[in-house]
Amino acid sequence: MRAIECLKYGGVENLVLTEIEKPTPKDDEVLIKIRATSVTASDVLIRKLDEPFITRFILQLIFGFGRPRNPILGMVSSGVVEAKGENVSSFNVGDEVFAYGSLSPTKRHFGSYAEYICLPEDWNIALIPSNTSFEEAAAIPYGGLLASHLLKKTCINRGDKVLIYGASGSIGTMAIQLAKHAGAHVTSVCSSRNFQLVKSLGSDEVIDYTAENAEDELGVYKYVIDAVGNAKSSTLKERSKKALTPEGKYISIDHGTPITPKEAFLNLKTLTEEEKIKPVIDRIYPLEEMAEAHKYVEMGHKRGNVVITL
Repeated sequence: MRAIECLKYGGVENLVLTEIEKPTPKDDEVLIKIRATSVTASDVLIRKLDEPFITRFILQLIFGFGRPRNPILGMVSSGVVEAKGENVSSFNVGDEVFAYGSLSPTKRHFGSYAEYICLPEDWNIALIPSNTSFEEAAAIPYGGLLASHLLKKTCINRGDKVLIYGASGSIGTMAIQLAKHAGAHVTSVCSSRNFQLVKSLGSDEVIDYTAENAEDELGVYKYVIDAVGNAKSSTLKERSKKALTPEGKYISIDHGTPITPKEAFLNLKTLTEEEKIKPVIDRIYPLEEMAEAHKYVEMGHKRGNVVITL
């Protein structure tokens, strides 16, 4: 099968199209013929691995020294079940499914930058939402699960004011919709070119983080949700950390290890089918242009998700 392998950490030139053996499902696994995957900010971080020494050392303990232990990156997939192990009862050959190769910090499986992947049936796998394409389904899990992780740290009541910093990315676009579903009054922080997008997702107010004296537009919020973490900062972001009500809370995607349980994954499927949330796709690339997709994501200005088709 065709796959993109990361030969070593560093630039996009290390992402190489190769031919490898097609996997065979174990007794408790399904074999998915992948139709779409995505390139996430986490994928770019792992591929580059240009973090400070201590962080880099810890990440290499997890992912491998010199090169990724599993050279095929990617944890998001959507496609068709082509085969299954003898103990699998939840899925049948021909089922259209989507998946996220992480169930917990200790249960993680890369490998979606390829034509096929095997995953245990009890992991984050489900039939794709009935109202989505393979490409749209592949744009749900990463941002949706990380946004769900952030929102789980809140207790939003109807009318509570919530600020979302980094509202136009894959996590932020989902965080807007999940916060609105919970009843929040949402203020989105992004560049002005993305105002129309975030408003279409339900944002009540917008702040352009590139504008002069943007911090003067801050109100007071019950929750400030940072969907980009330490990778980006600004005077506005630093001020927003203190723009809180007395019982308010600042929540960053970099606080702790994200938890991605199956109940959250299945909830995203339900909310999508109920049209309470919708995935946002910026660009779609073929597998052969994985390096170009990584370059685009690395720029840090994508809107929603970047999807790869096979």
